[in-house]
Amino acid sequence: MTAHPDSHVEHAVPPRRANFGRTLVCILGLPFDAVDIAQAVQRIRDAAFGGQRCFVSTPNLNFAMAAQHDAAFRDSVLHSDLSLVDGMPLVWIARALGRPIRERVSGADVFEALAAHAGPPVDVFLFGGPPGAAAQACERINQRAGGVRCVGFDAAGFGSIEAMSSDAQIDRINRSGAHFVVVALGAAKGQAWIEHNAPRLAAPVLSHLGAVVNFAAGTVQRAPRWVQAAGLEWLWRIKEEPALWRRYARDGRAVLSVLLTCVLPDAIRTRRRDAQAVGSLDVLCEPRRDVLRLQGDWRDGAHLETLRSALAKLATNVERGLGVDLAGVTDLGNECTALLLCARGWWDQRGGFAVTASSGAVRASLRRRLAARVLLGAD
Repeated sequence: MTAHPDSHVEHAVPPRRANFGRTLVCILGLPFDAVDIAQAVQRIRDAAFGGQRCFVSTPNLNFAMAAQHDAAFRDSVLHSDLSLVDGMPLVWIARALGRPIRERVSGADVFEALAAHAGPPVDVFLFGGPPGAAAQACERINQRAGGVRCVGFDAAGFGSIEAMSSDAQIDRINRSGAHFVVVALGAAKGQAWIEHNAPRLAAPVLSHLGAVVNFAAGTVQRAPRWVQAAGLEWLWRIKEEPALWRRYARDGRAVLSVLLTCVLPDAIRTRRRDAQAVGSLDVLCEPRRDVLRLQGDWRDGAHLETLRSALAKLATNVERGLGVDLAGVTDLGNECTALLLCARGWWDQRGGFAVTASSGAVRASLRRRLAARVLLGAD
């Protein structure tokens, strides 16, 4: 039984297990799961009814660009168990890089698919949203009597994360018996609230799905399907919420620079590569950490299973840190980069993580993928 020291009631906190078997893609320096909506729904339902922690992040383009300058925001994705591509621009970037992202998987679409599921309902608790929206959303969700059932809500207000994390609030959520806590506080604040309170929350599934509360309440209308498919939902959102135009304009300027200087060069290099060579891997034991030494060509391929297995085995020892030696690597693939990002997220919360050495080729690849800062501590 695990509880916050000041909590009035003890509740079991679901365990989290390392999962390096995920098929991952690195987009704009963040790892994303290559899943479709049905697969995302199944993972969430499995976690909800299996009592396994699943922190779901849903980065869109604004989220990805903000994460370049906000380390805590970025790290919340690295700490996630499921990271969904919530934005057509991110899907287009993945396709340009030749990565296996077939469709946009937005938080709103996943929630709708959960609600339409024919199996036993997932019990949700709504936390946040504009005044009155959570209460209205809860009522409308339960009127549908579908695959999601609302078991409670808290409007939360507009205070600090600490002010919205009182014993009474956390106890209310835990006593509801919810499988899934849906947070709506604004992306950065919502991710931070989850990171702050995950050790106290008994619900297996946690996610910031800000717009879902408004959509479920009916206070904001989603764009028609054809608008979403065309990647024009941002125009619809501006129509519904005019203040958003400044954010979209700022993101558009920033991403254009990134596309020209990072994404396009990486896409060209990827498509010009020769036949793939195989890399090798060794594990060295130091007093307080293990060191994973990679050598040769680590572009994406079947030999990545060796890396997955090594990471999974090393992750079972929560007391030891992990160093990764990339000095002998001649090339580093996109999925390998994403795996290392997730490894950093796992070991940062345990024994510590560091890339101990890197070749010039690795540094160049990581800069193009906007992952140099998080893995190497440099741009």
